[in-house]
Amino acid sequence: MKKLIHNFIHCGILGWCMEITFTALDSFRRRQFTLKGITSIWMFPIYGMASFLAPLCRLLKGKNILVRGFAYASCIFLGEYITGKLLKKKGICPWDYSKAKWNVDGIIRLDYAPNWFLAGLLFERLIHETDSQP
Repeated sequence: MKKLIHNFIHCGILGWCMEITFTALDSFRRRQFTLKGITSIWMFPIYGMASFLAPLCRLLKGKNILVRGFAYASCIFLGEYITGKLLKKKGICPWDYSKAKWNVDGIIRLDYAPNWFLAGLLFERLIHETDSQP
């Protein structure tokens, strides 16, 4: 339980940092050179849920990077969809992808698959490092 909480906190923080960096780089693309990155408090537990990938990480250990990345991206999409649906029902979803070309119900963007592929591999590395500690 202690490792799960530890991983949850670390995955939440890593996710927040990735989101802030990603949104800041997007502001650069829009020529807003303040490079403001944004996130929501709701995103910490959502990213923290990546800690639940630990059993999958152990199962996929030694598998091809494409297999692992695709599996993680699929799980992240599923988690994003479920949490997005729940937050939308309450009117508190911090993202809205309904104007994006490759959106599903305005909740996920299929064109973000490469981002989630890489994020999953980062979460895997973070989880692996904490799992190998005594």
